[in-house]
Amino acid sequence: MRRQLVRELSDRGIKSKQVLDCFEAIPRHYFLDNAFAEQAYSNTAFQIGSGQTISHPYTVAYQTELLDIQKGEKILEIGSGSGFQTCVLCEMGAKVFSVERHKELHLKAKNIVRQLKYNARLSFGDGYKGLPTFAPFDKIIITCGAPEIPEELVNQMKVGGIMIIPIGEGVEQQMKKIVKISDGEITIEDFGVFKFVPMLENKVK
Repeated sequence: MRRQLVRELSDRGIKSKQVLDCFEAIPRHYFLDNAFAEQAYSNTAFQIGSGQTISHPYTVAYQTELLDIQKGEKILEIGSGSGFQTCVLCEMGAKVFSVERHKELHLKAKNIVRQLKYNARLSFGDGYKGLPTFAPFDKIIITCGAPEIPEELVNQMKVGGIMIIPIGEGVEQQMKKIVKISDGEITIEDFGVFKFVPMLENKVK
């Protein structure tokens, strides 16, 4: 089933062998309730509790490919969710720091990441604030829809760093790639329309 999913992702345009290898290596069914185990390798998003979802595999693969991860890079993930994207980043060889605002999801993700023996630092808190203690980051990935580019997160990126973020307040968001050219200067490139749960400020549960 994993190999079938990898073929589907490849057919849809995911070119990075490293990204595709991650989807073959990581057991996605671990991140879902047992009732959904048989559908875990379909290109479908699922509810994971607290009003949140585990993203479509294609969306995870697409964001990861855009991030262009190099081994050893320090990456900040906003929205740990189920922990699946966190594990993909770890499998890519990144040093991962992840923030989740839902306590229940944070604890679940922390547990499963540990079970799968990935080494990531998962934190409970407000994603808009990032993790200034561990900044600067080489790259940042946001896995929820933000109304605008969070300035605080841009400040936590290295010059030359990349942020992949879905922007939009409606049902759909525009995937954007932000490159930090210098302090105070960024470039923005669009990469299609996706659907994410909203990124909420000053709210932890």
